[in-house]
Amino acid sequence: MMRFVKESHLGASAERVFAFHEENDAFERLQPPWQKTEIVTPPSSLAVGTRVVLRTRIGPLWQTIEAEHIAYEPGRMFADKMNRGPFASWVHKHIVTPRGPHESTLTDDIEYELPLGALGRLFGGGFARRELERLFAYRHEVTKKACEGH
Repeated sequence: MMRFVKESHLGASAERVFAFHEENDAFERLQPPWQKTEIVTPPSSLAVGTRVVLRTRIGPLWQTIEAEHIAYEPGRMFADKMNRGPFASWVHKHIVTPRGPHESTLTDDIEYELPLGALGRLFGGGFARRELERLFAYRHEVTKKACEGH
């Protein structure tokens, strides 16, 4: 199992940061402009059982990604699991930790496995990590701008 963690300090309350993730257009706003992604079924909420379906381009191929929310602690954390997509397994926890009345830490904690086991890790591990770094740097910046402006 591989793990990726991205943590950012935000000058916004934990309540504000979590509320941003609950906004109807938050998922769309968190999609980076360089990824060719079509949101087929957007999340209707962060609640357990909520499904999300995307079509995304990976190299020359379009791939369907289906995820389901599997944990939800209002104001604190939600998690999703990829049921179909480019990873052999994927569990993503979104955690918001209060650090003061107007400060918080946003953590994305992902446990994942690439396809093809050891071969996937050997040949795709570095690429996957770089892509996750780029994606979550973008998402944390979008969140920071949206939340610190309030």
